[in-house]
Amino acid sequence: MVKTNGGRKLGVTGPHRRAMLRNMATSLFLHEKVETTISKAKELRPFAEKLITSAKAGKHYMVRRDVHDKVVYKKLFEVLAPRYAQRPGGYTRILHLAPRLGDNAKRGLITLVS
Repeated sequence: MVKTNGGRKLGVTGPHRRAMLRNMATSLFLHEKVETTISKAKELRPFAEKLITSAKAGKHYMVRRDVHDKVVYKKLFEVLAPRYAQRPGGYTRILHLAPRLGDNAKRGLITLVS
């Protein structure tokens, strides 16, 4: 029996999904909050938390593979990794917002925990 590997498809192809998660993670680390749909926020959470954990462990190659912005890359290692050094996980929080006016999609705000 064929089983899926989990995760939401979000209505896009695999390369588009990976690029979207990379871009959203970059925006999250730069601005420390991103407003998006709940399903995208739920997919972004483990992606972003793995990047922060890799930065804490000093794995530059793992972070560089997914973060293509030099400013964000530097911020991850110099600001965010020391900030979460004593925290074992749970670096992000998802807050539910009012539905979007155009299509009534569920919106959320994903933020970094301070």
